[in-house]
Amino acid sequence: MKNKSKVNDGRLVLNYKRTFIIGFAFFGILMLWQVYNTYVPAILTQLLMQQLGQAEHEVQYLVGVLMALDNIFALFMLPLFGYLSDRTKTKLGKRMPYIIVGTVLSAIALIGLPIAYAYDSLIGFIITMGLVLIFMQAYRNPAVALMPDITPKPLRSKANGIINLVGYVGAILAGVIAMVITPEDYFVISKGNFMMYLPFIIAALCMLITMIVLAVTTNENKILLEMKDDLARGELEAEVEEPLHEEQKLSKKNRTALILLIVAIFLWFAAFNAVETFWSNYSTYYLNFAKFSMGTIVLTVVSLITFVPASMLADKIGRKWTIIIGLGLMILAMLGVFFIGPIFTDVFVVEGAFAFIYYVFFAVAGAGWAMINCCSYPMVVELSTSKSIGKFTGIYYASSMLAQSLTPVALGALIGIENFQWAAMFPYSTILFAAALVVFFFVPNIRSKKTNTKKGLEVFDQD
Repeated sequence: MKNKSKVNDGRLVLNYKRTFIIGFAFFGILMLWQVYNTYVPAILTQLLMQQLGQAEHEVQYLVGVLMALDNIFALFMLPLFGYLSDRTKTKLGKRMPYIIVGTVLSAIALIGLPIAYAYDSLIGFIITMGLVLIFMQAYRNPAVALMPDITPKPLRSKANGIINLVGYVGAILAGVIAMVITPEDYFVISKGNFMMYLPFIIAALCMLITMIVLAVTTNENKILLEMKDDLARGELEAEVEEPLHEEQKLSKKNRTALILLIVAIFLWFAAFNAVETFWSNYSTYYLNFAKFSMGTIVLTVVSLITFVPASMLADKIGRKWTIIIGLGLMILAMLGVFFIGPIFTDVFVVEGAFAFIYYVFFAVAGAGWAMINCCSYPMVVELSTSKSIGKFTGIYYASSMLAQSLTPVALGALIGIENFQWAAMFPYSTILFAAALVVFFFVPNIRSKKTNTKKGLEVFDQD
């Protein structure tokens, strides 16, 4: 059938076209996040400085708190909407209704952010931030859970790599917008000028267009029916310590593996989000050169390029060792950016050239982050059954969002300390990545148990 996974010599083969289209939902999510993380911290800094009459580094603690308050909504909403979508039955499927409604409301709320700033309304801006996050979190879990719903377990790392690739195209597009209208340039634009709305309008339109394409081309119920046999085969090949059964709790070994995974995920998201949240302010106020925000573009582009090769590497050496390599690269990158320091950067600025060494380390981080991301979510939902994918997706995102709730507050407090200020950012991230590596070492390394092995000359037949 058209939507059925291809079968090659008795082996499951991923349907790339369908997986690519499913990635459109993630495209909109990452584009929203990139625009949000580029402009919102900078706008908050300006509004708080105006309201409180304090210096930029003195208000970073409050910036961190406000960014974290938004994420707190996600701690409750992601598991909730995962649970609800697991039990939803409609003509559109169980995930698509949330994706459609959530995307529309998120796009509308996103445009409200520059409107609130144009009126110098700190309260209005904070309320709009909350609305953006509430609406986005309402469909984020269902959007992500759609992939494992219709993808056999052995193919999920590869599928997740493709979906992340599509999603990061959205992040790159938002990053290009940030290069044209940097946070520094944004505040030069007169209030009410159309240009101050443009980044948010472009993001909202892209979210709506990709959602429409996904909704028109994806018949969720039909695909699930056609994939029934392939999904059953995938359960037999699951990378778990003990077999999973519907309506039964996790075994002790599987539960221990899940706990270790969730702790490691918390730590590496806390490390990454620290840089993600504060990098635009770091480059503007510490490096005194807003164009260095291009570093996140380099990271995103390299991540995009790495996702598919990383998923192939996971097929060869396993998901665990792929993530361990990724964590090692992240530690190397964070240490590298810290040690080159602002003095080295000033040399490049004075000479009128970019500090390319920064971009080298951000490229390393991009490769490492791709290796981590293409494997971590599939490892979590590997422990779920077909009836609990949304629940386990909620657990995955609750852990990551808890990290993103706490880390802006913690790092914002460190930056506010006179003896630390911005120099605290990369050591903070390095320590957390190292802690994640230690915890993750104890996660069991289980390879897929293939139900159909090749024999004789067939071992030389590769896809």
